[in-house]
Amino acid sequence: MPVVVELDIMLARRKMRSKELALRIGLTEQQVSQLKSGKVRGMRFDTLSRICAVLQCQPGDLLRYEPGEEPDEVDEAG
Repeated sequence: MPVVVELDIMLARRKMRSKELALRIGLTEQQVSQLKSGKVRGMRFDTLSRICAVLQCQPGDLLRYEPGEEPDEVDEAG
């Protein structure tokens, strides 16, 4: 997937463990782990907002676009 989640980098910068983040944003440790590893295909904006509030960052600090193979269902016309 061309969108890469860099949650692990931001957690390291903030010297915070996944467990603490999970408690503060209302997710399980397993859900945070899946986000960190990129094993999720989507994220709710409210979840992203809570993560940004706790880590005091912007969504762009957590997500990076990496050009590559696009999913088949993308409509080139827009």
